[in-house]
Amino acid sequence: MPHILVFVGFIILSLAYFSPVLEGKEILQSDIVQYNAMAEQQRNFKAQTGEETYWTNSAFGGMPTYQLGARYPNNYIKKLDLVLRFLPRPADYLFLYFIGFYILLLCLRVNFKLAAPGALAFGFSTYLVIITGVGHNSKAHAIAYMPLVLSGILLTFQRKYILGFIVTAIAMGLELVANHFQMTYYLMLLVIIIGVVYLIDAYKKKVLPHFFKSVALLLVAVILAVGMNASNILATQEYVKESTRGKSELTINSDGSPKAVETGLSKEKITEYSYGFLETFNLFIPRLLGGGMGENVGEDSAFYAFYLAQGASPAQAKEAAESVPTYWGDQPIVEAPAYVGAGILFLFVFALFLVKGRLKWWLVAGTLVSLLLSYGKNLGFLTDFFIDFVPLYDKFRAVTSIQVILELCIPVLAIFGLVRLFNDYEKDENKIKALKFSVLITAGMAVIFLISRYTGILGFNFEGARDASFKANYGKPFLDAIVTDRKMIFTKDTLRSLLFVLLSGGIIYLFIKKKWSEVKVIIAFAVLIVFDQVGVDRRYVNTENFVASRYVQKPFQTNTADKKIFSDHGNFRVYDISSGEGRATSQKVNAMTSAH
Repeated sequence: MPHILVFVGFIILSLAYFSPVLEGKEILQSDIVQYNAMAEQQRNFKAQTGEETYWTNSAFGGMPTYQLGARYPNNYIKKLDLVLRFLPRPADYLFLYFIGFYILLLCLRVNFKLAAPGALAFGFSTYLVIITGVGHNSKAHAIAYMPLVLSGILLTFQRKYILGFIVTAIAMGLELVANHFQMTYYLMLLVIIIGVVYLIDAYKKKVLPHFFKSVALLLVAVILAVGMNASNILATQEYVKESTRGKSELTINSDGSPKAVETGLSKEKITEYSYGFLETFNLFIPRLLGGGMGENVGEDSAFYAFYLAQGASPAQAKEAAESVPTYWGDQPIVEAPAYVGAGILFLFVFALFLVKGRLKWWLVAGTLVSLLLSYGKNLGFLTDFFIDFVPLYDKFRAVTSIQVILELCIPVLAIFGLVRLFNDYEKDENKIKALKFSVLITAGMAVIFLISRYTGILGFNFEGARDASFKANYGKPFLDAIVTDRKMIFTKDTLRSLLFVLLSGGIIYLFIKKKWSEVKVIIAFAVLIVFDQVGVDRRYVNTENFVASRYVQKPFQTNTADKKIFSDHGNFRVYDISSGEGRATSQKVNAMTSAH
C-alpha cells in the first residue's frame, strides 16, 4: 500500500508540474519543432503506404531515418516502454525519473519514507527538467532508465541473482530503446566504477567467486538487452561510419598540409561545451554565473531602468527585461544552470562524514569522474587522454552532459546521510561533529562568495566572453546595466542557498537534540526539496512553454505559396510569417532556438 500511494503521488506531482497537459496543450520544444519538420516526409509515407521508410529527403541533403524515429519490426521492448510512458509528454519523463530513482533506493534497502523525497530530489534536478523543455527527449528518456539499470546490477551483487538478472535485462533493454547512446555510454563509465569498487571489496572479503558469478550474469543480461534492440543498434553502427563520427575521407588541411586521420569528432567539436571551474558552484548556487542566456531580471532591475532611460515605454522595458543575457561563463550557450539543490548538496557533504563502505566510494568516485570530465578543454590533459585512449569517447560531443552521473550520485548519497542520521550506528556526538563540518563547509562557501561580491577577493568581474560584442554594438551603459543585474542575482541566489543550508542544518540539529521526530524531519526535507528545486526549475520550464496542440503538431502550415511551389517543383516550400499565427509561432521558435 505505501508503494501504491507513492506511485500515485508521483503521477500527481508529474501532472501538477506540467499541468497544461491536462488542458490538451503541448510543450513547445525547439528541437522537436525542427524534428517534426524533418520527420514529416517519413510520416506521410507511412500514412499513405502503411510501411516504414528508412530514408528521407527532409533532413540535410537526404539521410537514413535511423535516428529520426524509425520504427523496426518485432521491437517488443519498445512496446513495454510505451506502456511505462503512459502519461502525456513531458510528464511521462518526470514520472520515470521519480519511479526509477525510487526503485533504486528501495534496492539499496532505503525505507520508502526516505526513498520518496530522494526521488523528488533527483527528478526535480534543474538540468533534468530543462532538457524536457528544449526537446532533448531521447536524453531525458535514457537518463530516466539509468537508476533502473543500476537497481538490477545492485540486486545481482546482493546475491538476488534471478531477480537481478531479470531487472538488468529489461532495464538495459529500455535504456537502449531510448536511443541516446551518449547517455548509455556515460552510464557504462559509472558501472565500470561500481565494478572496480566491488572487485576491491570482494577481494578484501574473499568472495571473488560471487563477484565473477554476478558479472557473468550481468554480461548475459546486457547481451539480451542488446539483442532486444539489435535492429536499431546495427543500423546506427552502419550509418555512423558515414557520419562525422566515422573516419574522415579528407587527407589534407585547408592550408595544404597533411591531415591527421580522424576516426571520430574533432577535439574542438567534442569540447566546444566545456564546464568552467567556477561553474562547478552552480550545482550549489543556481545563478552564480548569471543563470542562462536569457534571464528575466524583472522591473526592479538596472536593465529595465536603462531601457526606460532610453525612451522606451514601460511595456517595452518590461519585455526587454524578460530576456537579458546575464550568463557570464565561458560556454557558448547555456539554457540554465545545472542546479542540484542547496539542501541536497548540504546533505551530500553531511553524508561524507557519516556514510562508510563501498556505497560511499562508488558514489563519490562517480561524482568526481563526472565533474572532472565535464571540464573538457579546461582540464585538457584528462580529456585528451580519454579522447585518445578510451574507446568510443571521441564519438560524443558536449562533454558537460556527463554531469548527469553526478546528478544521479549526489542525491543517493544525500539520502544515505539521512539514513545514517536516523539509525544508531553513530553516536550523537559524531553526528553533531558531522553537522558542524557540513554547515561550516557549505554555509562558509556561500559567505565567502557574498564577501567576494563586495570586496573582490576572489576576482569576480561579472563579465563574460560575449560582453565585448555587447559593448561594441550597444554601448557601455548597456553592458553596465547587465553587469549590475548579474551582481544582483548573484547576491540573491547566494543568500537563497545560504538560507536552505541553514534550514537543513537546523532540521538535523532539532532531530539530534530529540526536539523533532523522524517523520517531521522527512516531511521537512521533502518540503525543502520541492520548494528549493521546483522554485529554480519554474524559472526555465513553466506553463508559458505550452501552446495549443496544433502549433506543435503542425508548426509550419502549408499556404497558397507552398501549394504553387509544390505543384511546379515538388521539393520546396515557403515559410510565411505574415499571418498572426505564423508570427506567433515564429517568435516562439526563434526565441527558444536562440536561447538554446
